[in-house]
Amino acid sequence: MTVRGERGGSLRLLITADAAGGVWTYALDLAAGLAAHGITPVIAVLGAAPAGDQLLRAAAIPGLELLSTGLPLDWLADGPGELRAAGRALAALAETARVDVVHLNSPSYAAEVTFRVPVVTMSHSCVATWWDAVCGGDLPPDLAWQAEITRRGCLAAATLVTPSGAFAEATARRYALPRRPAVVHNGRRPMAVAGEAPPDLPADFVLTAGRLWDKGKNLGTLDLAAARLGLPVLAAGPLAGPNGDRAEPRHIRPLGQLGEPALVALLARRPVYASLALYEPFGLAVLEAGGAGCPLVLSDIPTFREIWGGAALYVPPRDEAAAAEAIARLAADPAERARLGDAARRRAARYTVEAMAGAMLDVYRPLLPGSLAA
Repeated sequence: MTVRGERGGSLRLLITADAAGGVWTYALDLAAGLAAHGITPVIAVLGAAPAGDQLLRAAAIPGLELLSTGLPLDWLADGPGELRAAGRALAALAETARVDVVHLNSPSYAAEVTFRVPVVTMSHSCVATWWDAVCGGDLPPDLAWQAEITRRGCLAAATLVTPSGAFAEATARRYALPRRPAVVHNGRRPMAVAGEAPPDLPADFVLTAGRLWDKGKNLGTLDLAAARLGLPVLAAGPLAGPNGDRAEPRHIRPLGQLGEPALVALLARRPVYASLALYEPFGLAVLEAGGAGCPLVLSDIPTFREIWGGAALYVPPRDEAAAAEAIARLAADPAERARLGDAARRRAARYTVEAMAGAMLDVYRPLLPGSLAA
């Protein structure tokens, strides 16, 4: 089924992305899913340009147009003026690229900017809800302006979307929105064939992955739990962030940033996968682990309960003793470990690229007067 744009050809969709984290994975998976419907995806890259495996993955998507803009990431911008200028540049790019819809993966770029085509914003996270979950209390002045421009962007969009109901509720509450955002769960394509695993891999281990430097990932509590365990805890991902934050685990073995084949090789061992995140609007890394059949030990936060239901063990996110006890109990019980891993795999099968792309098409269609599905 092909969705037609207003010019009579296939619908052209501008999607913003950055190469720094999970939004890149999300944008490529969405682009691939939409391309299967005859849509031409145009990805505007913010921040540093993609490289290596990122470019190879993009090149494999039929019809994808990739544009590096050099525009700032919203959470690294120096002030609201810089973000408004970036928004205006994206509006101009949308005209030059002759797109029918703009899909912004951050609401702040829509604030006080006029786009000539409908704008859908997907809020994957934001500084204000992050602060509420991780720190609490009043926002500091250097973050308050970001919260305000995000609020304005949420209100400016034709449709605001979030990747989970829990995050929709947090977003609506934090910004006093007149209506709850739409919810479209993330999806993930099947991962690549396993490559070479990191050297000196232990026979059994616990794994975590993601932006390890992000305080919302709560690596510190998992590091304290690791000190109580009799098996190693490995962590894949960067320890230093572009904002200067850094994680310095003492008991976890960091593996650095791994390519997808190496990560697949780790997940294929079906280790216990642990995430004690304080803040997680969805959790793509957990989805990858669950899809590989890894048994999951997760922090007891609303998002994880929504996404994983009874297919995981839950522990209080700041309780390293409870986390260590749950991991050790699971590691020592092969039958329960296998049962929980199979449950995670079945649950993960709900969150496909096809389901995500179909749900997003349902978001785009009402914004296109006269567009037809043929």
